[in-house]
Amino acid sequence: MPPTTHHTARRDRDRPDRDRRDQGRRDQGRRDQGGRRRGGVDPARLAAYDVVHAVSTRDAYANLALPAALRERGLSGRDAAFATELTHGALRRGGYDDVLSRCVNRPLPELDSEVLDVLRLGAHQLLGMRVPSHAAVATSVDLARRVAGVGPSKFVNAVLRKVAARDLAGWLAEIAPDPSLDPVGHLASVHAHPRWVVEAFRDALGGSLEETAAVLAADNEPPRVTLAAWPGRSSVEDLCTEGSARRGSWSPYAAILAEGDPHRVRAVAQGRAGVQDEGSQLVALALARAPLDGPDERWLDLCAGPGGKAALLAGLAGQRSAGLLAVERQPHRAGLVARTLVPRRDRPTRGVLGTLVADGTVSAWRPGSFDRVLVDVPCTGLGALRRRPEARWRRAASDVAGLRPLQERLLASALEAVRVGGIVAYATCSPHLAETQDVVAAVLAGRDDVERVDARPSLPGVPDLGEGPEIQLWPHRHGTDAMFLALLRRTG
Repeated sequence: MPPTTHHTARRDRDRPDRDRRDQGRRDQGRRDQGGRRRGGVDPARLAAYDVVHAVSTRDAYANLALPAALRERGLSGRDAAFATELTHGALRRGGYDDVLSRCVNRPLPELDSEVLDVLRLGAHQLLGMRVPSHAAVATSVDLARRVAGVGPSKFVNAVLRKVAARDLAGWLAEIAPDPSLDPVGHLASVHAHPRWVVEAFRDALGGSLEETAAVLAADNEPPRVTLAAWPGRSSVEDLCTEGSARRGSWSPYAAILAEGDPHRVRAVAQGRAGVQDEGSQLVALALARAPLDGPDERWLDLCAGPGGKAALLAGLAGQRSAGLLAVERQPHRAGLVARTLVPRRDRPTRGVLGTLVADGTVSAWRPGSFDRVLVDVPCTGLGALRRRPEARWRRAASDVAGLRPLQERLLASALEAVRVGGIVAYATCSPHLAETQDVVAAVLAGRDDVERVDARPSLPGVPDLGEGPEIQLWPHRHGTDAMFLALLRRTG
């Protein structure tokens, strides 16, 4: 969101220069993101700093910390949009450190964390937002003075003036590798993604550098807030009326929130709806829609936390007189699932068998107990980098190999839990082949009692689903997180 243009304070030419400077500082102290500021720093920039600093020093998650910061600072509308873009931009553009390192005469890790985070916020305003250079530098200096002191604020001023000497294209011309010699490295620099992530996306897209560039660019777009109306508890019409939302593109339960805090939508506050990407909704819908022979009474969500897919599945199950058992290993997350499934203890929710704290790799039920099973496995989360911009710099290629054994055990457990003729949905919020196709292939190797089911007919109207039988959703194609889905049927 571009900042509003501030009006220059009227100057009294009869006053001495020092008085005019003092008046200018007082006026500046009342301006915000290019307009009014309170106490020297506007609430939007303070909220962005709070989140970026929490991420860099306490390993906080931006998608959790930002809504809390916006509520704490009382931000909404344009101010909230500015704070959101500033936060996400500073976090996703880890490449700004390459620029800053050329403007600082010592290694960046030697800088105080407060100063480095202010510099990152300033760099994004200068290179990634339509904030006038003088406003970006001045507000960053004020922020540095507030969080780090007068001396560091002078340092911030000097560094950001060097950053402002070029635009982003000018800096990338110096920093990014030659695309003819290193196309992957060039994409990594231009779109601010680690090289190994770019390589993983390229491989999942069949080697297309053009599509790889498109998905990287989509990762850097401001994410939309998508709501899910839990069946039997609310409707998309409710969300559109209460939250000024519009219908989603693919899921009949999805609504896109125009702006604002989703928890101020009455249905969300009352636990009748939740925040859930449309790709996650499609995964649950595909499992519920897959053709099934025989009974359809007992459903299982094997990795249910924090509960979004479980709530959607439970609502769908309740419409068929079926029930869902939600399993989560972590007690805290299991509590979140339980509260999502049954928001009011005095009002039972149809379609809910219960919530169980258990290790999904060790069956707490007899084999073949369920008709439909969802196993949305822990993964690197590379499919949700739009919403968790810091994740691209926290994850490493070695994390993929570290998660692989758990993913295979969970899928094997899901296949044991489903009855003959039943359906298992294997899902990840990652397009990395080692977490998607390779896991399915490894678990099915040597088994003759499982068949792949074409998932595409379960998502009618959704385009660009590939050749099947598995589905890979993409931000640049579908406007969703990059969810992967494989449907598997037990045959004997």
